[in-house]
Amino acid sequence: MRNWQKKFIGVFAVTLFISMIFGNSTKAEEINVEASLHKERSTNLQVIDTSQRIARFSFDSGYNFEYPDAVRGIYVTGNSAGGERFNSLIDFVNSTALNTMVIDVKEDHGNLTFIPEEGSPYEDMATNVISDPEQMMKRLEKEQIYPIARVVVFKDSVLAHKRPDLSFTKNGEVWENGKGEAFVNPFEQEVWDYNIEVAKMAAEMGFKEIQFDYVRFPEGFETKDEELKYTLGDYKDLDMNNIKKRVEAVSDFVAYAKEELSDYDVDVSVDIFGYAATIEEAPGIGQNFSRISENVDIISSMIYPSHWSSYFGIEKPDTEPYNLIDEYSKVENQVLGALEEPPVSRPWLQDFEAPWLYSGSTFQYGKSEVEAQIQALYENGINEFLLWNSGNTYTKDVDYLIGKDE
Repeated sequence: MRNWQKKFIGVFAVTLFISMIFGNSTKAEEINVEASLHKERSTNLQVIDTSQRIARFSFDSGYNFEYPDAVRGIYVTGNSAGGERFNSLIDFVNSTALNTMVIDVKEDHGNLTFIPEEGSPYEDMATNVISDPEQMMKRLEKEQIYPIARVVVFKDSVLAHKRPDLSFTKNGEVWENGKGEAFVNPFEQEVWDYNIEVAKMAAEMGFKEIQFDYVRFPEGFETKDEELKYTLGDYKDLDMNNIKKRVEAVSDFVAYAKEELSDYDVDVSVDIFGYAATIEEAPGIGQNFSRISENVDIISSMIYPSHWSSYFGIEKPDTEPYNLIDEYSKVENQVLGALEEPPVSRPWLQDFEAPWLYSGSTFQYGKSEVEAQIQALYENGINEFLLWNSGNTYTKDVDYLIGKDE
């Protein structure tokens, strides 16, 4: 039996498990399985007759957000969302055809970007960069900016160092990549539940979509899987090689997360490497584009031109944004078109420079380069997109409906 097929015991059991991770002793009488983690927003419980569970509840955050005609969004860090920058980013979105913000809820190091309720087992991994989540959500609701919560999953230095047994170790130490980043083990069910509970908190905060990022093993893991020490969980005895086991674990996590969030009235999306759509499966990181796509509402390929080699016969993709996105879109459309119920395609586009590619002057990304990527999507029937800039500094005067408003 696969992990994602197992029945979820309940919030009580999960809370106890998380408390064990952080060494907190949560009193049983303080646990109220019917209460929201944010008491100011009540949880509405409904008993539903289903063969899957004895009882299920349907959660309503109380906020009113309408899905846009098509999501056109930007990435927003927790620091930006919780600081003065938030106002200028809202003004920027409102002055354009953009309509969405993807906001860090669990960021790249593994920290929450807000402080949960007092006594929460997640307090140890929380930072106070978004000091008033309710105020933030009310502002987004007022402006009708669609809110998406970004939850970084398996790249998690905080949990890896807190629980090395849930990570990858080498010579008795937690392994880190060349950037000093640690990962946790996708084979471990504990890691799955740990992140899904964060996603549920985000849903209760009012986010309408949970976007899981870093749903994968570390890059190049195929060259490290024999030298690192880690557990295989329930995948240990499967009659398949390590590559297939990694694909099973990642695919199963996505299916499990989708099921666990089914009560929360949120869409589920996954960020995925663009090249994963061009091959059967990525051998090291465990991403199978089709299998992940079958279990999400939205698939968001990261197709930044700067991140490609001469894959499509384009010598310098960073300097040819239209051609790169056009070639990729044709491949993705073919792959998704073969699925019975394909998800919405919503790629991540580039709104930044890539100086590491150049020994001399860096090719600049401005209005023309951003518009070229968007136009290539539209011409291939892909109507949604997200813009990435790690510093949240986005190009001005871009026509985000280029070709559509003529």
